[in-house]
Amino acid sequence: MRNCFLTGCYTGLLPKAPGTWGSLLGVVLAFLILLFLPQSTLFLLALLITVVAVREIDRYEAEGGIHDDPKIVIDEVAGVLFGASILPSTHPLWLLVLLVIFRILDIKKPSLISRAEGLPGGMGVMADDIVAGIVGGLVTGLLFVLFSHLP
Repeated sequence: MRNCFLTGCYTGLLPKAPGTWGSLLGVVLAFLILLFLPQSTLFLLALLITVVAVREIDRYEAEGGIHDDPKIVIDEVAGVLFGASILPSTHPLWLLVLLVIFRILDIKKPSLISRAEGLPGGMGVMADDIVAGIVGGLVTGLLFVLFSHLP
């Protein structure tokens, strides 16, 4: 069960770009949740996932697992959910824009994102993606505002 959770329903086991697959899972999950529940649900779910993931990643690493193992993509799922929870529009187009911006931030890890990654254990695995998700949500929201004011 832990393996399914940490690998984002096994998307982290796909041979190429596991982080992208995990991020895509987060976007699909956000879209499906938003069909039936309010946007605040995404924030609460991301928070719950983060709390459980930090504990489970710490256990995984204590049992001999690799720190920040590439197959662990629950951090990408949580990051995308945090980003989607602050978007001014949850139209699928803006969720895809968030996905692209989040992946760029997660791969490049500018500034505060790389610092967050330096935290120990499960918190370090989760923190950079949480920061990338929030920054990605803010940048996507800014783009939404800019584009909505164009004639």
